[in-house]
Amino acid sequence: MREIASSDRNALVGGPFGSDLVSKDYVPTGVPVIRGANMGKGRWVSGDFVFVSPEKADSLSSNCAKAGDLVFTQRGTIGQVALVPEADAERYLISQSQMKLTVNPKKADALFLFYVFSGREQQDYIQLNAIRTGVPHTNLSILRNTPVKLPNLAEQKAIAGILSALDSKIELNQRISGELEGMAKLLYDYWFVQYDFPLSAAQAAALGKPRLAGKPYRSSGGPMVYHEHLKREIPKGWELKKLCDIESNIITGKTPPTADPANFSGDVPFICIGDVRGNMHIVKTELTLSSKGAALQQNKFIPKGAICVTCIASPGLVGFATKDSQTNQQLNTIVCENEEHRPFLYFFIKDYFINSAGAKTGNTFANMNKGDFSAIPVVRPDTSVIRLFSENVEGLFALILNNSQQNQELTTLRDWLLPMLMNGQVRVG
Repeated sequence: MREIASSDRNALVGGPFGSDLVSKDYVPTGVPVIRGANMGKGRWVSGDFVFVSPEKADSLSSNCAKAGDLVFTQRGTIGQVALVPEADAERYLISQSQMKLTVNPKKADALFLFYVFSGREQQDYIQLNAIRTGVPHTNLSILRNTPVKLPNLAEQKAIAGILSALDSKIELNQRISGELEGMAKLLYDYWFVQYDFPLSAAQAAALGKPRLAGKPYRSSGGPMVYHEHLKREIPKGWELKKLCDIESNIITGKTPPTADPANFSGDVPFICIGDVRGNMHIVKTELTLSSKGAALQQNKFIPKGAICVTCIASPGLVGFATKDSQTNQQLNTIVCENEEHRPFLYFFIKDYFINSAGAKTGNTFANMNKGDFSAIPVVRPDTSVIRLFSENVEGLFALILNNSQQNQELTTLRDWLLPMLMNGQVRVG
């Protein structure tokens, strides 16, 4: 066991004092600031950054991180660790809630140390020694004294290479899935935002132009009707409906009594906000219910394929259940009687929470109860258009599901290998 930081090895530094970096220092562009929101999404710090001016970063130069540094969450969701990527920015500034480790490449491999601190042994140590007064937090001393097995540099690189290959495949699958969802969304926008879905043969004949069958509806002169309530035109024959008029089976989740541990840690997936974030298909949940816990709220079961929507705390996250599951009270779930509605409603609801003033109070999202959720206004397309859209995107959705399931298998393999490689139970080379 060795310390991870000492004067002749690696430099460990905390974030700036709270008074040194405040929200008024943020500017539209400049040096990105690493915060908790940029952690926990894989190996690399990522996501939407806030920025400070280069001059502000210069004044806090000891708190700046560069490519290859490791960043740790100090307070809040403690134990998170991520690497600073190679080429995204010349430097970053860590926030008050972060710590950074600059690795001496002659002594240790940064990628290896990332996996060390992602492992259960080090995570347990950090959590066990965390300071629980006020907001739970850790500090430089706790991190510095976290026990680490540090083999020779060549072995470190070999171990990191194996685990990194698995993570690279996971990241590739995620990028592919993102592109596939983007293709489906582009089609959704053409058909249901711009109203350029394909003209049917009957519609083309009604226009006296049968040769336009299959051409874009609005661009080809398809009839539009002004809707007084919406204050805009929609295709003739489309109607404004409530969500519950399209799919009436909407279930608000519930949490069984947490005082009884026997209600949890079983085989029933229990979907919470974090399980939906970033996942079109929810293939794994952090929490599960026992058969006893699930039986206490039998009417809260949702089937495979149901559309889960977060409506409290982080409203507007949308994902499909992949097994018979239950959710907590922060989610409303649409159980579709008509399966063809699922792709259309998936994109509609995501867009609604992004764009609709009805989903917001001021500049923040409103928490939405079941009644408000059920009453969300939907411009219901013609049934034939919904069916054709479902047929066009179902293959893309299936590929995304396959990637998600494969990533879960790869993650399980990586997490099984990680402690065995670290403890020498499995050797490399």
